[in-house]
Amino acid sequence: MTVGVIGAGAFGTALAISLAGSGPVRLWARSAQHARAMQDHGENTARLPGIEMPANLSVTSDITRLSDCQTILLSVPMQQLRHFLNEHGASVSDRVLIACCKGIELDTGLGPLDVLDATHPKTPAALLSGPSFAQDIARGLPTALTLACADDDLGRALQKELTTANLRLYRTTDVTGTQLGGALKNVMAIACGAVMGAGLGDSARAALMTRGNAEMQRMAVALGAQPETLAGLSGFGDLVLTCTSDQSRNYRLGLALGRGEPYDPTITVEGAATARAVAARSADWQLDMPITRSVVALLNGDLTIQDAMAELLARPLKEE
Repeated sequence: MTVGVIGAGAFGTALAISLAGSGPVRLWARSAQHARAMQDHGENTARLPGIEMPANLSVTSDITRLSDCQTILLSVPMQQLRHFLNEHGASVSDRVLIACCKGIELDTGLGPLDVLDATHPKTPAALLSGPSFAQDIARGLPTALTLACADDDLGRALQKELTTANLRLYRTTDVTGTQLGGALKNVMAIACGAVMGAGLGDSARAALMTRGNAEMQRMAVALGAQPETLAGLSGFGDLVLTCTSDQSRNYRLGLALGRGEPYDPTITVEGAATARAVAARSADWQLDMPITRSVVALLNGDLTIQDAMAELLARPLKEE
């Protein structure tokens, strides 16, 4: 059975390459020129140069070519997910849809599965999240992810279908915790990048990661998640990866903020929108999210990294 992947960026292409080790995969690119270039060169030279695509991975810009794909992975940026579903929803509505993005929608405060449910309430859906870089997956390096699906029977079937030689999937029914873990760790990665960019040191980063993890837990549990989910791959695992590697776009944005350097605005950084979405709604949720608020202030230019750290260090003393 052919698996479809929508989105020919680095991550979508990497997933398609890994899945092609188990069977035919069809990858959809929005740009016809991009699709032709990938087919002609046998690689995604724009996003994953030097990594060869398997012969049973085909690329198309015609979404109707995915009509024989019963399972479709949506590797679309979080802030573009709703637009894609509104534009192409009729072409994918009778399939199993797996969101492969992380974040919280700026206008609504919804996560990826929430958006799928709002736009396609009758469509079976799941979420793939966890610590992963496109380069690692595409190169066949071992990677473990969380597959979140409210329907455990469907989750079991998808776990078997999508596990590959280098991609190991762990299953959960806690979709709320998985959505929030994948979204909030990007906010913390911006904060940690800023700390390192400003030269505040590894000890400060470790403290920020730890308190960031507590902030993630606090929000997730308040919204109905299971705390152990945030201790797993889609929470703690993803937090560690994105807060310590400059392969993370969120971490690189933080580095630029800490150094006072410009950052390419054309690069998608999900944590920036997520921070703003969470900060805007934290009062309604009656949640104290100091690191998230500081990240928003840094993004807006309202605080320097030194002022932000001083504010965090000046908070009332309490038990851990």
